[in-house]
Amino acid sequence: MGPHPAVAEIRRAVRLALADLPEGALVLAACSGGADSLALAACLAFGAPRLGLRAGLVSVDHGLQEGSRERAEEVVVLAGKLALAPAEAISVTVGTAGGPEAAARDARYAALSASAGRLGAAAVLLGHTREDQAETVLLRLARGSGTRSLAGMPASAGLYRRPLLGVARRTTRLACEALGLLPWDDPHNIDRAYTRVRVRHDVLPVLEGALGPGVTEALARTAALCRDDADALDAWAGEAYERLRREAGAGTGGAEGGAVELPVAGLEGLPAAVRRRVLQRAALAAGADGSALAAVHIEQADRLVTAWRGQRRVELPGGVGVVRRYGTLILASTHT
Repeated sequence: MGPHPAVAEIRRAVRLALADLPEGALVLAACSGGADSLALAACLAFGAPRLGLRAGLVSVDHGLQEGSRERAEEVVVLAGKLALAPAEAISVTVGTAGGPEAAARDARYAALSASAGRLGAAAVLLGHTREDQAETVLLRLARGSGTRSLAGMPASAGLYRRPLLGVARRTTRLACEALGLLPWDDPHNIDRAYTRVRVRHDVLPVLEGALGPGVTEALARTAALCRDDADALDAWAGEAYERLRREAGAGTGGAEGGAVELPVAGLEGLPAAVRRRVLQRAALAAGADGSALAAVHIEQADRLVTAWRGQRRVELPGGVGVVRRYGTLILASTHT
């Protein structure tokens, strides 16, 4: 008799996510003790040895709730029972930048990256599910994000891999039940002070009720399609950027923070979606603040190409100005 269908689904997802890693590589599961990450950790413990890989675990204590350190240590004890080694609990200090959700996320990723570097891990697995992906798409849609943002969370990005993006949240809970694991339910996951929680418990159920079942799956599928489109457009923009830099006589690339020059005629010949990406690359290369650079800034710079009326310099975050002179768009630091 085979494993429970929920367990089999997660094991398969983990196996596919690890298929390209070299034999002997260490893979860490980021585990809070919740159903998603707990099922992921257990299935990693099962699948990694069968692929010739080593499997470990990291539990991050954010220190935001009473007893959080003890819970993180309990996860490490459970890791030992699952034959996940090395396993460690890491306490972090959560700041305030960007709000509580963003600050906790930044602290968590910093801790995971540090742990992976110290232990020599080739990959860190995160337990984000299909519902998490749908919530991310809705949150970014509300902010008026572009195609790249609507692509949601990537299945793989550098060190991090998300095997469960195609797996329903209910499947992870069923898997825990089948494996005899008792997940911890984080009270923050029902605290409507958090935007994501309101999306999860208020917005998505309304959409499902009004539009019928399948909204979550459709949103996750939309993210995958947007990611494919964004990847193609980014590749096109990268090639166009390098070509226009060469035409401007600046060679390729360019040192970060240096002036960037692009011929207006070449920019005019690009589709809008590609041109705006080229301008964003140029802005960042000239030293613009990437965390503050928004679509509205790129649109203002784009008007120097598409709606030229002798406008003055466009100011970008980070002290970068954009001007048009004699058929050339120049992006450079305004600091003297």
